[in-house]
Amino acid sequence: MSTLTIKSHTSTIHTYTETLSPGVEMEMALILGGEFQMGSPEEEEEHQSNEKPYSVTVPTFFMGCTPVTQGQWRSIVQLSQIKTDLKPSPSDFKGDDNLPVENVSWDDAIEFCRLLSEKTGRTYRLPSEAEWEYACRAGTETPFHFGETIDAELANYQAQNWKYEETVYPGKYGRGRLGESREKTTPVKMFEPNAWGLYDMHGNVWEWCQDDYESDYSKAPSDGTQSDQILRGGSWTSDPWLCRSACRDIDTRENRGD
Repeated sequence: MSTLTIKSHTSTIHTYTETLSPGVEMEMALILGGEFQMGSPEEEEEHQSNEKPYSVTVPTFFMGCTPVTQGQWRSIVQLSQIKTDLKPSPSDFKGDDNLPVENVSWDDAIEFCRLLSEKTGRTYRLPSEAEWEYACRAGTETPFHFGETIDAELANYQAQNWKYEETVYPGKYGRGRLGESREKTTPVKMFEPNAWGLYDMHGNVWEWCQDDYESDYSKAPSDGTQSDQILRGGSWTSDPWLCRSACRDIDTRENRGD
C-alpha cells in the first residue's frame, strides 16, 4: 500500500493525491462529517415530490475533487479487469484528458472503483446519495452551492431557452439570466470549486451514486442490486433546475450517456 499524505490548503481544505500513472493524478478532498437538511423545501422553485427534506447525519469521508477525467479513467481501466470489460476511451467528447469521462454506466463506475481500490490498496466506491448532496452543498442551504440561482459563468448547463413541440424550456432559474450553452462537456476545474474544494457539482456531467433509487430517500440505502440507480448534479445538456443540489434523477444501471 502506498503512503497517504494529507495536504492542507490555505482555505483549510485537506486533500491527498493518488498517482494513477506518470503525469496522471487523482486528488481527494476530506469531507468532515456532520448533520444537514437533505432535500429541498416546498417553496424552492422546481421542488419535486421526491425531495421532501429530512435531517441526515453523514460520517467523515473523502471525495474526488473533480468528476473522473478521461485521463484518470484510461489509466485505471488498462489494469486487469474481472467483472466488466471497460473501454479505455468511451467518451463522445474527446481531445483533452481533463474532460470528464462520459458514456459510463453505473456498472462501469462500480468496476472502475474496484480497479482503483486494487491498484492503490485503499477502498474506493461511489458516494451515497446523502454523501453526494452533503458534499455538494458544502454547508449551504440554497438551491446551488453558490447561491439562489445558477449562471453560465459558474457552471456548464443548458443556459438558453429551447423548445420541444409546443413547450418552451427555460434556460434560466429564479432571478438568473440566460447565458452560453456550450453544447459539450468542459474540462474539470474550469469553474470555481465549492467551499470544500469540489468542482463541477452543478452541471457538466451527471454523477452516479451508490444507492438504488427510492422515491422516499429517507429509507436506508440498499445493496446496489436493483436496476434503477441515482444520478446527481445535472450535465451540460440539463435545464438549470436539474442542476440544483437537491435534484434527483434515475437511470438504469446499464445505460450509458454523454
